[in-house]
Formats: sequence, structure tokens, C-alpha cells
Amino acid sequence: MKYITLSIAAVMLLSGCQSVLKQNNAQNHDTNADAQALIDVASAVEINQALLKDEALDIIHPIADGDIDLGKKGQESYISNDVWQRIRTNLSFEIPENPRITAQRNWFLKHPSYLNRVAKRAEPFLFYIVEAIEANNIPVEIALLPIVESAFDPFAYSHGRASGMWQFVPATGKRFGMKQNWWYDGRRDVVASTQGAIKYLQYLHQFFDGDWMLALAAYNSGEGRVQRAVRNNKKKNLATDFWSLDLPKETRAYVPKLLALADIVKRSDELKIKLHEIDNSAVISKVNIGSQLDLAKAAQLAELPLIELQRLNPGFNRWATDPDGPHYLLLPNHKVATFKQGLAKLSPNERLAWQRYKIKNGDSLGKIAQSFNTEIALIKQVNNIKGTQIRAGKYLLIPVATASLDSYLLSQNQRLAKTQNKVLAGEKRIHLVKAGDTLWDIGRTYKVSTRSIAKWNGMAPRDTIKLGQKLVIWQKTTSKNLLSANQAQNEQAIMRNINYRVRKGDSFARIADKFNVSIKDIERWNSLSRKKYLQPGQMLKLSVDVTNNI
Repeated sequence: MKYITLSIAAVMLLSGCQSVLKQNNAQNHDTNADAQALIDVASAVEINQALLKDEALDIIHPIADGDIDLGKKGQESYISNDVWQRIRTNLSFEIPENPRITAQRNWFLKHPSYLNRVAKRAEPFLFYIVEAIEANNIPVEIALLPIVESAFDPFAYSHGRASGMWQFVPATGKRFGMKQNWWYDGRRDVVASTQGAIKYLQYLHQFFDGDWMLALAAYNSGEGRVQRAVRNNKKKNLATDFWSLDLPKETRAYVPKLLALADIVKRSDELKIKLHEIDNSAVISKVNIGSQLDLAKAAQLAELPLIELQRLNPGFNRWATDPDGPHYLLLPNHKVATFKQGLAKLSPNERLAWQRYKIKNGDSLGKIAQSFNTEIALIKQVNNIKGTQIRAGKYLLIPVATASLDSYLLSQNQRLAKTQNKVLAGEKRIHLVKAGDTLWDIGRTYKVSTRSIAKWNGMAPRDTIKLGQKLVIWQKTTSKNLLSANQAQNEQAIMRNINYRVRKGDSFARIADKFNVSIKDIERWNSLSRKKYLQPGQMLKLSVDVTNNI
């Protein structure tokens, strides 16, 4: 699900390929040669994304304990102890002889290590997903969709701002119940995103009058885009099934990928491919924690490595759970009892570490929150602050991480640092975002694409950039590029954000001239209008070039 007006995601597994074939009429059949020429399966980048690092968790053995056992009926209803057999038994989609499906199937069969890696990544969650899908009476093939969407990577983030195993864009995620804020992103939460994906797919299935192929196409490109393609074919008296529609290249490959995966699961023996075995039983439980809890403390109570706890709970962006919920964690069944016993012994103050901070001149709640890697709202709540005013000399109680921040390897900040610290070919530059910068402007300055800048910095090309944000730029090592890069870097490295106190006789024009900035910038930085007079003592935020003062 990349660009969707409404989206939702529901299952997890591998990252996909780009493909496709245009069929304007159901009666027009392309030859295999023509189809193969038009099909562009997985790129090297996509393959590397899944194979670069081993994210497989330690094998988790099921022990029946926990607040909610994520799936129970499977142990009683299915004789086979392998979840693939459970899926195989219940497959229902017709898989036609089609060159698009053949091309996708051949790619997967040529990359068995890719399927193996993704299956290991899915291992803690696949049983829960199958259970949720069956409970909602939707085809079990949907359990394979996270393979196509994200390679079962809950931290996957696309160029279209889609996140999580089910790849929800922000708006669609919110529409289908996925909370998103500084602390937490429900699009990456296994439970929240799976339930949301199921709801969205049910909506799409009804929207397209029970046609699952159209519903799946719409999950990828949006129901509006698919609906327009159907209407266009109707006007031309052409067939309106998925295979006959003029859809985006990625969408024309999307449904064949899922059908190819279903065919591989169904005929794995015939196709001579062995799927990584996954027990047909629950291995994780959803455990209520009641209130905010430091993830390092939670890992300690569960006797788990912190990184494993974060892999099971990828929705949490920071070092602790969201103070306003959700108040649950996913834990291996065999660790639940130990965790609950330890949690019961914790006093409320022991759930987080605390620091007493004396407010200094020039401090603001935002500045203090940034320094302690926390949120303004939490500081206000803990200290019973109603507005935004604080006084120098007073003390604040600040909740802080119990471990060093670099210990939380899968937190948003640490994932970004890892991305930006990757060593690539060329010369590495650091660009500090100044007022008025856009990715397009920065790309022109360094002669690189906005898409490349976004990739190097763990973002999407349409993401907003912030004043003072650090961006990594990689350039080819030509003398011309080095000269322009050095000039640009020097210019950016000396931009400083300052607070200026208005003096008697100051005006917008006088301050703009003094600091070599525009009046328009001063207005934008401070949400002011030049039509109103400045008052002596008033504080202004400025972003100024301090080259001559260094």
C-alpha cells in the first residue's frame, strides 16, 4: 500500500518486486516473451533490503500463559503442527495461467533464501495473523500479503510514506484506528495494524461488490484509482476484471505476486521448495501493563534482550511506551509469568527513571524536552504545569530512560543514526537545514536527487524537513562536486538559531538588516506580522549566518 486515500494493512511477510503488463481487453493475450519483457521483478535494492541483516528472533517456544494468548483455536482445530499446512488447506483463490503470475513465481523460486529469511521474520506473528483472518472470514491468502508489502519488516518505510508490515500511509492508518504520535506509531504495532488491515480489506471487498482481486489492487493503489479504471473500461465496452484494467505498473504486479506466493505454498512439494517451518500454535501473548513503562525495564523484567523486546513491539518510537497508551506489550509466552511477577513488585515511580532539573535562564519546555529526549506534554503532566511559562530557579521532575539512549537500538533515533552512518560510495556531506530549505533545493545544490536524499536519511521524499535538521548527503568524488559541496557545507555549518531580545528603537527592517535576513523570514519564524510594532524586551527567534563571528 503505497499511495492510498484509504488504506489498511493486515499481515506480514516479504518485500516485493515491481512488475507488470498492460491488458486493455480480457480477450487480448500477450505472449510469454512479451510479458517477460514488460515484467520488472525485484530490484537488487529490494533484495538487499531483505537480505542485508538477519532480523530473525530466537526461537520462541509456546507456553500457555499471558493476558491474551494470540491465537488458541489452531492447536485444537488443526492436526498439522505447521502453519503452512493450515494455510495450504484453506486456500481459495483461483490461480489462472497468466504470464504475470508465472514471472513472479519464477522469481520467488529462484530466491529461496529470500523466502526463508522472510518466513523467519514472520515466525512470531504468522499464527496470530492467520487466526485473526480466519476469525473475520476473509481468505487465508491475505496472511501472505505482508510478504508483498514489507517482507514482514515492521520497520519498513516506503517512498510514499507508508509504514509497517501492512504499509499504511498516515491518513489511512488513522482512519482505521492506528494512533500515531511522538511516542508510538500504530502502523508498526503488529496487533493494531493487523486489525486495521482486516477492516480496510473488508471495506474494499464490499466496495468492489465481493471481487477480491479488485479489493487487493485497491489496497495497493487506492479504491479511487481502481474504480476509475473500471469505469473507463465500461465506457469502452471492455471487461472490468483485474486482468483487463489499465492500472499503475506496481499494482499490475501486486496481485500476481500474492497469487504466486499462494501457488508456491499450495504446491511447495511439486515445485520442490521447502518453506521454513512455523509452528501452528501461539508463541506470543498480549500482556496488559497498566501505564507507561521504560522498555529497558520491561526487557529486564521479562529476562529478554532489549532488542528482542523492541522487535516484538515495534510500534513504540522511543525508550518507553506511550504515557497515554496503548498499555500492552507482546511477550514470548514462556516469559510472561516472570514478567508479570516482576511488574507486580514495581512501584509507580520505578516504572521510569527520574531526574530533578533546575530551570535556567533562556530555558523553554521545548528545549528541556529535547535535551531529555522526552515530550513537552509529559513534563507538563508530571509537574502539573497548565500553560507554557516556566521560571528560572524552579525545579522540574523529568522522566528519563533507565539505560543509555544508544541501548535502545530499534528506537526511532537509533534507527535513523544507523541509516545515516552507513558507508556508501563517494564523499559524505552533512547539511544543516536552514529556513526556507526544501529537499528539491538541497538536491540542486549538491546535484543529487530528492529521492536519494530521502533514502540516505530514512525518510520519504514528501516528508517535511525541519530547521536545524541534519541531513546526510553522498556525492560522487569529482573536483567540481567537491568544490560546490564544500561551499554549501560551509554555508550550512555556520547557520545558527538564536534568540534576540528586541531593544528600544528596533524595527523589523533594522533587525533584518542587522542579521542579514529578510523581514519575511522574521515574520515566519515568529508567527508575526510587520504591521504590528515590536515591543522592547520581546524575544525573537532568528536563524543567522555567523561566519564572520567564528
